[in-house]
Amino acid sequence: MVQGETRNAAGGVPNGLADGRTVQLGSALRAAREARGLSLREVARRVGVSPSFVSQVETGKANPSVGTLYSLVGVLGTSLDELIGEASGNETQGAVPSTSAPVTASGGWPPVETPLQGATGRKRLQMSGVVWERLTHDHDPYVDFLHVVYAPGSASCAPEELMRHGGREYGHVLSGRIEVQIGFETYGVGPGDSIHFDSSTPHRLSNPYDDPCTAIWFVIARSGDDRPSGYA
Repeated sequence: MVQGETRNAAGGVPNGLADGRTVQLGSALRAAREARGLSLREVARRVGVSPSFVSQVETGKANPSVGTLYSLVGVLGTSLDELIGEASGNETQGAVPSTSAPVTASGGWPPVETPLQGATGRKRLQMSGVVWERLTHDHDPYVDFLHVVYAPGSASCAPEELMRHGGREYGHVLSGRIEVQIGFETYGVGPGDSIHFDSSTPHRLSNPYDDPCTAIWFVIARSGDDRPSGYA
């Protein structure tokens, strides 16, 4: 088993939405992979996991870590937010989610169809020890606006496999504590504390404490980071 990932026991609790509907994340990943014409083996090779693990994720028998899921969506040319929407049945099924470009002077913001997201019914994504709930009702191509919970002992990735991707991250801890490693520095973030950093710097989030950590998290321009290569 790859570190930071779990397999669901037969008949175990599947990934689900806050209102109890099952998120078919694996089906959305499989649809994106097949639409790209990629084999299980090729995706596994690019991500650095076994083909059998990718197959188990696609069939709902295993939960990836945050880091592995980021790698999967990067290889598939999609985003986590688009997958949440597609997995929830709110996007066009079977379509290849496109990578959105950032806002430019000549472009406009897409319309906001539903401004309010209530406290219940949020789109929910459960990974290995980590739960993300989307705080926008609809997919926002420019920001991931999330309510996150890191269970005790959970982490976004293995200690030797730090994550890096486009954009910037902003976090505000509501309860509990979390450690955020950014490059060679590690910061302890507690209730009321905030942190922000460049996501292109290798980083890792972990909760080595006895209580869960609950936070609000923003990731801006993860998919559409158009900075010059010298800045990414």
